[in-house]
Amino acid sequence: MSASPLRVDRSEDGVVVLTLALPDRRNAMTGELTAAWGETIAGLRGDRSVRCVVVTGEGSAFCAGGDLSWIGESPDLTVDAIRDRMLPFYRTWLSIRDLDVPSVAAINGPAVGAGLCLALACDLRYAARGAKLSAPFTQLGMHAGMAATWLLPEVVGLAAARELLLTGRPVSDDEALRLGLVNGVYDGDALLDEVLSVARRIAGAGPVATRLTKAGLRAGHGSIEEALQFEALAQPVTFATDDLREGLAASKEKRKPNFTGK
Repeated sequence: MSASPLRVDRSEDGVVVLTLALPDRRNAMTGELTAAWGETIAGLRGDRSVRCVVVTGEGSAFCAGGDLSWIGESPDLTVDAIRDRMLPFYRTWLSIRDLDVPSVAAINGPAVGAGLCLALACDLRYAARGAKLSAPFTQLGMHAGMAATWLLPEVVGLAAARELLLTGRPVSDDEALRLGLVNGVYDGDALLDEVLSVARRIAGAGPVATRLTKAGLRAGHGSIEEALQFEALAQPVTFATDDLREGLAASKEKRKPNFTGK
């Protein structure tokens, strides 16, 4: 039996590391990898032991994007046939946004096209020094896909997203940090350890509070009043948990809290 194209590593602290494991293909989103990704994310969705998910790539690249070799091999495909193929592909990879727990991308190398969109779909992103991020869709003669026209403006703002999508130019690690495309940049050999440190801090926080915070941010409130109405429901939920009492006690006693998610 061949090795899975997606490696799943779990730790007792609730951090799950998903590694795209097709280094010879620069972790391109093949059909096999896409199927493994969809199945894995679906399995994590209802797992209450999971508190944070880290996504990274094996080898020199984070993800080279979609495997589009089938387009050249099938020149007679209709627009409808391509659309019927692409929508499930997009939704499978973007399903990480549906997780209740936060996700963090450890961008160990180039993140290209749909590979960049995968990183953008995560809640936080950290890059290795030297990593290049790009959305070169127009330079290939195609429109952007996998919600790039939503995800990129959401992260860097509309003006920067316009320039990056229209030119398709690569962004260096330093510029990515300046634009807010990534939250931090680290030496390649330290990247995963640094990201795991962030993930463990997230995993060590109150699970109910963290899930509700992600839900509130994901809701994209249209006004301050909508935010207040959501928080007026979400905060009382956390007030009623054992975790809040544990957090207050731990703060008073100057110790690390032991949250249980109850």
